[in-house]
Amino acid sequence: MHPAARLTLLALLLAATGGAWAADFLSVSSRSAILYDSPSVSAHKLAVASRYLPLEVVFAQGDWVKVRDHGGQLAWVEKRALDKKRYLLVTAPVAEVRQGPDAAAMVQFKVSQQVVLERLDSQVSGWLQVRHPDGVTGYIRTTEVWGD
Repeated sequence: MHPAARLTLLALLLAATGGAWAADFLSVSSRSAILYDSPSVSAHKLAVASRYLPLEVVFAQGDWVKVRDHGGQLAWVEKRALDKKRYLLVTAPVAEVRQGPDAAAMVQFKVSQQVVLERLDSQVSGWLQVRHPDGVTGYIRTTEVWGD
């Protein structure tokens, strides 16, 4: 098969699957969650994840979930320590949260790298609506956060 035809076929297959390729994210719900190297409380403890930290779900097994953090590290966490409420981790050194989903919109506030923002339902191409822990809301570029 010609390389261009292969690319076209791949694009059609990906389009047909819709959201099946989309990542699923959960956030740490309790004050913190211990990350383990295998699905057992007697396993080696790798790290402690802070409250609201978004984690990508890789695999679920009973009461345990294998997750990936923003740095790409894999670990296991107890399912009860996770919540479906969505949070985003700011990955840009400084990100501007704007009044509307537009680069020309007025800046509501600036936020530093590693700050966690609540993800709200509204999404416009390239932008996500977020809420700062102080309660202020606005829109941030999808390229400046991780967890969506």
